[in-house]
This record gives sequence, C-alpha cells and structure tokens, in this order.
Amino acid sequence: MSTESRYRYTGEPLEDLSKWATRAARVPEQAVIDDALAANVATLSDLQSRLYAQKETGVIVILQGMDTAGKDGLIRHVLSGLNPAGTSVVSFKQPTNRQLSHDFLWRVNRELPERGEIRIFNRSQYEDVLISRVHPEMLLTQHIPGVTTLADVGDAFFDRRYRDLRHFETYLRHQGFVTIKFFLHLSRDEQTRRFERRIEIPSKNWKFSPSDMQERAFWNDYQVAYTKMLTNTATKKDPWYIIPADDKGVARLIVSNILVKRLQDLRPTYPQVTPETQAQLRQTLVKLKNNEL
Repeated sequence: MSTESRYRYTGEPLEDLSKWATRAARVPEQAVIDDALAANVATLSDLQSRLYAQKETGVIVILQGMDTAGKDGLIRHVLSGLNPAGTSVVSFKQPTNRQLSHDFLWRVNRELPERGEIRIFNRSQYEDVLISRVHPEMLLTQHIPGVTTLADVGDAFFDRRYRDLRHFETYLRHQGFVTIKFFLHLSRDEQTRRFERRIEIPSKNWKFSPSDMQERAFWNDYQVAYTKMLTNTATKKDPWYIIPADDKGVARLIVSNILVKRLQDLRPTYPQVTPETQAQLRQTLVKLKNNEL
C-alpha cells in the first residue's frame, strides 16, 4: 500500500476520530527521515517548476489541525524549497467585518492561486464548519438569512455548508484547480507537551497565547466537529489525508510523499516550442557566440 492510499480518507463512516492513529506504526531513523524529506523537497521543486511553466493547473494545499499540530513547521520544512514566484502561503484568521459582509467563501475565492501556482492555506474555508460548530453563537452576528437564534444553527445548517464545500471543490476541479487536503491528527497528550515547551523555553514563549488554553477546554467538541467535517467533505475525487502528527518529522515526510505523488499524477511538463521557434533560438545562439548581439 502506498503512502498516498494509506492515509487517504474518502468519506466512509467515521464514527470516532480517536480510533485513527496519531503516531505512525513504523518510525524510521531520523537520518533516514531527513534524507527522504530532502529528496522529496527536491522533487517537489522540479514538479513545481514544470507546473509553473505549463500554467494549466492551480494547486491548493489545505492544512487543518488543532493548535500546535505543526502546520507552520510543515510549511517551513516541506514547502520552503519551492520557488516563491509560484508558491505562497495564506493564513486564515478570524474573519474581518468586511469579509463577514460577504458569503463565507468570498475570502477564500480572493486567495485562490493562479494557474501554474501552488497556494498553501494555513487553515481554510473549513474553519467555517469547525470553530462555528463549537461556538455557534458567533454565527448570530453574521447576518446570515434565517439564522437569528441558536436553534437555527443545527445539523441542517451545517449539512448545507458541507454540501457547499463539496460543490466548491468540484467546481474548482472542473476549472483545472486541484485541492489537496491534510488534517494533522494530534493527540491531546502531545498537545500538552507542546504547550509545556512553549511555556518552558523562552524562545518559544511568543508562540503561546492564553486563548489557546480557552480553546483547549473544548477539545472533545472539536474532535466531534472534525469528525463530522471529515465525514461530510471527503470524497473519492477530493479526499482528506488524515496524517498522524504526534511526530513532526514523520508527519512532514508523509505529507511530502503524498504531495510528490499527487503532483506527479498531474504530469506537468515544460511547454514545447515549435520547430520554427527552435530554429530561431539556434540562430540567436550562434549570434551570441559570435558576439553579434
């Protein structure tokens, strides 16, 4: 079984997210992980160059996970080797008043990549069926038609949003844009250790926010929200990849393996020039070598 198929989730009933492993069954030596990751980063760089030159397909890489799941580190170690000309990162924070005056996918549409680009979403449109499911009261101030009381924010409301999210990705796929979605699955115990390090190590203090502790109190509610989100938005053509994230190095290697496979499946190639253009290039080369230009 390939790495891509091992961690691919396509929407079969997912009753209990805790049954999915947060640690890989086999953990290679660190040197092996480092070498394999470096090789994958080099391969991704080549694939991205071809994708950028071809300018046919845009790629959206979505990273979701609980606080401390390792999204920032994954971006830094796996995707930092790509050419900035064709790669960028968008972090979706709490929506602004301007964003809330539009439909919930408006801010996402504005950040989609161009053809040939890779855009990494650090959090994404899926926040709108995660945090709002844990804190439905936040929806009452967003002027959504038919949503005036908490009774209006039930399963029917979220079922519509799940359907909208699935249709959105289908539409993007029809337009030549591929969405690759990763859920970094972290255990509560590992999150505890990572928060402790943020407090104990002075150089990491800046990463800690008291609001993180407030959201941690809703851990079980978030597990339910993630379970429902994964179950209702994973399809065979737009799967989620559930990545064991307790070991950061292993998680980065798994994600890089999957990205290599998915980009290779796109078969990006450099554009082929016409015989006439090739002849002109040869003539230009001769003139350059003869100092005629």
